[in-house]
Amino acid sequence: MRIVFWGTPDFAAESLKALINSKHQVVAVVTQPDKPKGRGKKVQPPPVKVVAQEHGIPVYQPEKIRNNKEFLETLKSLSPDIFVVVAYGKILPTEIIELPKYKTINVHASLLPEFRGAAPIHRAIMEGKQKTGVCIMEITEELDAGDVYTCKETAITKEDDIVSLHDRLAKLGAQLLVEVLDKIEKGEIQKKPQEHEKSTYAKPIKKEEGKIDWNKTAKEIFNQIRALKVWPKAFTTFRDKQVKILEAEPTEEGKQGKAGEIVKIDAKRGIIVSTGKGNILIKKIQFPNSKPISAVDAVRGYHIKEGEKFQ
Repeated sequence: MRIVFWGTPDFAAESLKALINSKHQVVAVVTQPDKPKGRGKKVQPPPVKVVAQEHGIPVYQPEKIRNNKEFLETLKSLSPDIFVVVAYGKILPTEIIELPKYKTINVHASLLPEFRGAAPIHRAIMEGKQKTGVCIMEITEELDAGDVYTCKETAITKEDDIVSLHDRLAKLGAQLLVEVLDKIEKGEIQKKPQEHEKSTYAKPIKKEEGKIDWNKTAKEIFNQIRALKVWPKAFTTFRDKQVKILEAEPTEEGKQGKAGEIVKIDAKRGIIVSTGKGNILIKKIQFPNSKPISAVDAVRGYHIKEGEKFQ
């Protein structure tokens, strides 16, 4: 099939690579405009653009897609059989969705209708879900509400964080996407409506969600830390300065103290802190204007003692 691929971040790049290596033909890629990133604010291309250019695939980066007649004519000229959308970043209008022969499909990183929206992987971890997955669905103008072709599950283990789960779902989605495209072309797959009454929404992550409330349970704080490890990172106040907690895990070690109180220093493992329910072992931490370090090194370098508090 002739495919126009729509996507922007690393998650989408994995699906694009799988399509390039499949029997299908990616005739063009549509992605977001290049944007400044990092401390130096250097303008960088989206990961999807990088992959496309490595394989000589034409790239389009329209500032707007709605009411853009010129771009619509460009899409028509490509004679696409299907559009594939993976984390593109904008909602497509109906005139674009329905343009190709097989319309437009999407790879979504949740078990729909659960966690429709922008941050399904983060929310699955933060809410303590034991499983998630990817679904291949047909796109409609209503957000993530289209009929579903198929889904595939994966467990969320206590070792998972946003990085490991993101990467696993990206690979899972890419594999499933190619399988579904093969079946669509052969007419061997049917789509099913979602149970809309069971839908939940995975709203975008906000920076303030990184602030740790030590009155929450150890499990809730653990889920917060691992879900927000990349951005905005879980943070707290220590000695009147903001520090980031990068790795932790619930533990039964140490006495139950006040919420946020350091109740034990483990010389080999890190800092044990009491929460509203249970204790949590901090394993990796980052102080202002410093690189991330192990909590063991932090104890030595900052002379952290039992009885001190995270606020």
